[in-house]
Amino acid sequence: MADTTPVGAGCAGYVAQVPTGAGSVEGMAEANVTTAASNNPLLTTLVAAVSGQLNPQVNLVDTLNGGEFTVFAPVDSAFAALPPETVATLKTPEGTDTLTSVLTYHVVQGRMDPAMLLAAKSVPTVQGASVEIGGTADAMTVNGSTKVICGNVQTSNATVYLVDAVLMPPA
Repeated sequence: MADTTPVGAGCAGYVAQVPTGAGSVEGMAEANVTTAASNNPLLTTLVAAVSGQLNPQVNLVDTLNGGEFTVFAPVDSAFAALPPETVATLKTPEGTDTLTSVLTYHVVQGRMDPAMLLAAKSVPTVQGASVEIGGTADAMTVNGSTKVICGNVQTSNATVYLVDAVLMPPA
């Protein structure tokens, strides 16, 4: 059985911000990944992106709820750091393939705890390219500079790692 203890420098802050209810660590464990994310106040932009609210042609809800995954979930401040013109493009029909690629680059098939990710060092994403994992369980990084704020958060079908940046797939 994989360890299900949340890890990361930001976990205490997350627990303090969302101590109880559906968006809390305990509450997220009771729902599928998209419902759990929609209940998390730190993931409103990600939820909009995967549910067709950002771009009506991109709706990954059924896909994400239809298997077991590891999800690197950018928090709202990560999306806010993107250039406004990038976000504007992702909302258009021309940005559909790019948005789909970016979102699926945050998803790994199967559930992986921190020890598994760190041992693998590189894991293939649903998008096709791999992400590089570094650091330690309490100070994990993705692709070198993206920090895991709070990871190993469980949902009924996924293991979620809240991250501080939007991961961009290689060109």
